[in-house]
Amino acid sequence: MQPTGVLETSKATNPLKALLNYGQSMWLDYIRRDLITSGSLKKMIEVDGLRGMTSNPSIFEKAIGESSLYDDMLKSPASRELDTIGRYEQLAIRDIQGAADVLRLVYESSKCRDGYVSLEVSPLLALKTQETIEEARRLWKAVNRENVMIKVPGTAEGLPAIRQLIGEGININVTLLFAQEVYEKVAEAHIAGLEDLAKRGGNLNKIAGVASFFISRIDTLVDSMIEDKLKTAADAQQQALLKSLLGKVAIANGKLAYQRYQRIFGAPRWEALAAKGGQTQRVLWASTSTKNPAYRDVMYIEELIGPDTVNTMPPATIDAFRDHGRLRNSLTEDVANSQKVMDDLAKAGISIKEVTSKLTTDGVKLFADAFHKLLAAVEKSTQQQGKTA
Repeated sequence: MQPTGVLETSKATNPLKALLNYGQSMWLDYIRRDLITSGSLKKMIEVDGLRGMTSNPSIFEKAIGESSLYDDMLKSPASRELDTIGRYEQLAIRDIQGAADVLRLVYESSKCRDGYVSLEVSPLLALKTQETIEEARRLWKAVNRENVMIKVPGTAEGLPAIRQLIGEGININVTLLFAQEVYEKVAEAHIAGLEDLAKRGGNLNKIAGVASFFISRIDTLVDSMIEDKLKTAADAQQQALLKSLLGKVAIANGKLAYQRYQRIFGAPRWEALAAKGGQTQRVLWASTSTKNPAYRDVMYIEELIGPDTVNTMPPATIDAFRDHGRLRNSLTEDVANSQKVMDDLAKAGISIKEVTSKLTTDGVKLFADAFHKLLAAVEKSTQQQGKTA
């Protein structure tokens, strides 16, 4: 399905479009062939103020497995000479190029700040530095668009790859971030990469990057740990403490990460790069659909609005925020309380370090599983084309 409501007439004030007044860019966490060919993507740029897009194997798996939009390529003789990964890349690269072309005007008008489409290196390489570097170079060359970002996971093995690739002039979307401490290392890799590029005489103006913090997954895991503890907590005070943390940790973690962003990109080391045209590595909020129906469905949008940030939303969240999103500069609001939430979490016996480590490990596996499902969907579609040829 394509995003519903994208062709509707906008309200007098579209909350999605108004996010830009707060310094936040709205990106779409979705891609499918008809979104590009039907004019829907162009309409979202005009009506909703869309500024970019992200993709991942799970999104492509649904697009390929649940539609006939890719049959033309799968039927082609050239496609049949490729292996399954080659066929997937052929389909994905065409979509990424098409979306990048539609977003080109945003890219140019924002002076290379927005207008990007992200394509992920194989999740099977998340723990392999050199292979990640080589694949990112290959995909960057294959897409051949200035306004593409290559997604690299923020694993320990991914960090040196991020620095190397940015130093070569490749835009990087660092994905799978949960921990504030890891974010600092990712920001360091971005800065070091730009310093490397500057030494080589590269053009810093055209290099953009984002650090993708996954939000809702934190609350999903922490809330389940809290619920487990509530079953055995006999003390009323402890029960009250645990209940006060439900649905609060992900936003608190995001707000504190943003404080680090402001510190890092306000320091003299960064100012030297900014003087040469360097762009900050914006924090991007990912996984922003609300998983718990008890929570407001636009909670992870409304509570993380602030300057120099991106929020990438799936179609249903975009529709919800367009309909009833409320705007305020929330990201720097009551930061002291965010720190209290994290302190209370520790008092409740839950280690945020253990939470974020588990989420990173699980995330690498989930991405790999999604990639295998994607390849299976491509193979199944190819076989069906073979039967009807």
